[in-house]
Amino acid sequence: MGNLLIHMGEGTVTTLKIFFLTLLFSLPLGLLVAKGRMSRFKPLSAVVNAYIMVMRGTPLILQILFVYFAPYYLFGASYDRFTAVIIAFTVNYAAYFAEIYRGGIQSIPKGQHEATHVLGFTPWQTFTRITMPQVVKRIIPSMGNEVITLVKDTALAQTIGVAELFRVAQNASAREFSTMPIFMAGVFYFIMNMVVSKAFDAWERKLSYYS
Repeated sequence: MGNLLIHMGEGTVTTLKIFFLTLLFSLPLGLLVAKGRMSRFKPLSAVVNAYIMVMRGTPLILQILFVYFAPYYLFGASYDRFTAVIIAFTVNYAAYFAEIYRGGIQSIPKGQHEATHVLGFTPWQTFTRITMPQVVKRIIPSMGNEVITLVKDTALAQTIGVAELFRVAQNASAREFSTMPIFMAGVFYFIMNMVVSKAFDAWERKLSYYS
């Protein structure tokens, strides 16, 4: 049992790396994608919209395989599996986050933009001081759902052999002819998602002064 917990702890560290690196890269990328999606420059908007449709319309597991194997078949070169997982997760989740951002931004009344223009705010000041604080408050529940989904989706990293938590549990289960490691992995995922849920609840309460 002691060795099993050590191995599952190592798998959990890998899972947490995938989780935090995906958020680190996909959250700002999602905002850029959302701005591109709302651009008045039609070719840019069309390209970004196509990217979002592909990311949301195909399985993440397929995207992981494509990101890892495509460079080898196209250029005869490849890179390490963990990097491929981070790239695939980032481009996938950026598409979902972009649509959440877009919904939040478009929910802000246009009259506020006109008012800030009259008051002499620059577009950047309007976005950072007026629009984004309201958007963040409105998108917290949707963001919370996506981040919880991300915790569970990290198990897909095993598709290309990354030893995250669920793969470690599967290997232990096969080695010991027991389903106990799988159930233990379920407890680990539940605890991680409980922490995420509590964090978003606290964040939402902190911003409740906008209600």
